[in-house]
Amino acid sequence: MKRLILLLIFILLIFFSYGKESIEEKVENLIKMMTLEEKIGQMTQVDNSYLLTPEDIKNYYIGSVLSGGNSGPSEFTPQAWADYIDTLQSYALKTRLRIPLLYGIDAVHGNGKVYSAVIFPHNIGLGCTRDINLVERCARITALESCAIGAYWSFAPCVAVVQDIRWGRTYESYSEDPELVSQMAKAVIRGFHGKSLNNNDSILACPKHFVGDGGTKFGTGINGLLDQGDTRISEKLLREIHLKPYIYAIEEGAKSIMVSFSSFNGKKMHGNKYLLTDVLKGELKFRGFLVSDWKGIEQLQGNYEEQVTTAINAGIDMVMVPDDYRKFINTLIDCVKKGKISISRINDAVRRILKVKFEMGLFEHPYGNRKLLNNIGSEEHRKVAREAVRKSLVILKNDNKILPLSKNIRKICVVGYKADDIGAQCGGWTIYWQGGFGKITEGTTILDAIKKVVSKNTKITYVNEGEDIPKDTEIVIAVVGEKPYAEFQGDTVRPTIDIIDQRLLDKIFLKGKPVVTILIIGRPVDLTGIIEKSKAVIAAWLPGTEGEGITDILFGDYKPTGKLSFSWYIDNKENLIFPFGYGLEY
Repeated sequence: MKRLILLLIFILLIFFSYGKESIEEKVENLIKMMTLEEKIGQMTQVDNSYLLTPEDIKNYYIGSVLSGGNSGPSEFTPQAWADYIDTLQSYALKTRLRIPLLYGIDAVHGNGKVYSAVIFPHNIGLGCTRDINLVERCARITALESCAIGAYWSFAPCVAVVQDIRWGRTYESYSEDPELVSQMAKAVIRGFHGKSLNNNDSILACPKHFVGDGGTKFGTGINGLLDQGDTRISEKLLREIHLKPYIYAIEEGAKSIMVSFSSFNGKKMHGNKYLLTDVLKGELKFRGFLVSDWKGIEQLQGNYEEQVTTAINAGIDMVMVPDDYRKFINTLIDCVKKGKISISRINDAVRRILKVKFEMGLFEHPYGNRKLLNNIGSEEHRKVAREAVRKSLVILKNDNKILPLSKNIRKICVVGYKADDIGAQCGGWTIYWQGGFGKITEGTTILDAIKKVVSKNTKITYVNEGEDIPKDTEIVIAVVGEKPYAEFQGDTVRPTIDIIDQRLLDKIFLKGKPVVTILIIGRPVDLTGIIEKSKAVIAAWLPGTEGEGITDILFGDYKPTGKLSFSWYIDNKENLIFPFGYGLEY
């Protein structure tokens, strides 16, 4: 009996002393218990579509799984997502040390991988709102809708300070102005992290892509364009323009940062030890971990072993492999055993990753917060998205104060397939990597929004390509713009609207009716022949699922406040059309 009492006292002492351990002590104690294989597993991130078997999460001690652009469960419903991620998480919790998975997803404008989730305007539109509080609220909702399915890590915000709108990621940038980008980045981090990153209603932010991805020189990227190209500027300019948002992000508590595909003056960022380790981790005192981009280390010089060695020694802590993880793990083990990578560098990487997992509370709540599943796509969340839409719209032209339109107009003709297409409204990174067309998720199209707001006596005719507008039409609302796209597939020599839309507009303009043109675009585009012939032009950007935010402006329920977050040029800054900060009011 006495021995039993002493044993119970001993167990209680261990329990209470563990509870009093600092996170740093917990991390160090865990590292001491880990084998080399377990440590390297924590440094490995696999895309779920490449998992040969879920058992490999347990067998290889994998520390992170992501669902990239087109991967995920067989269905994209909230319940299916939650079940899928929780199942993968269960394999991590079967390992010897029960270290939870950190599950990553591209929730870049809402939890866009999930059907029925609220989709907010892309960043270029949010930049036009100049509303820091609103952006934080959008991020908070994204966090709630993400942790509901167990995706506690979002690869956002994108803090690229885009200097050339021909880049396909322009819409992922809040502005050409580094100060505005920095303030928006801080707001997103606050929204994602919530009151405490330790709570199970918060997700981990991941500012990206470090550093200079928005300043690449045209002709140095994929297909001789911009994406994944070379930023050829002085270090002074790199710091003044592109590094600034990261300084703000670290001050706001960013604990993960994604490294850029791009280069700086010919040196790939994935191998740039000076910028990754000396500047970011040393000078800026970044205490979180660095994750590579998709197969980014394979763009370095040399064979695979040399690429792994260069990337890890440069300062990358977690590698988005994302496919042949067995090869990566075995290669990294060999690099350590051969002395090419020190065990201290491995320990540093693992220490950073584990510290963040503890700070997030993943050890206490590894599974999705299913109490929040019913909040996904809620009316409350959609109201905030609608506010974001109406505040992001920029009025470029309003001849004779044709806007706002009367709700009592007798006959309206709405033209263009984008007027009744949720996929077109949302753009890329929505359900799929490049986005899609049609009813890819739930929401209100612009056409449906118009039908909701006008008088019951108003007759609305919807015309798509190949049809004529009625002769007695009083006003034409033309919804035109770019097709959905993402990153390098969106690179272009000259941003323009879809050729189908251009032909439709040319045909409509010949009818002599007053035309209000609504632009669904990811960046400033060539408006030659459009701005002159339209009575009014609205830059609606990529507004997301809440089309009623557009009709709030169109019919005067909200006075426009949006101001351009980018200067509107054509011919690569040779011809300024609208200056930065431009935007008409009623």
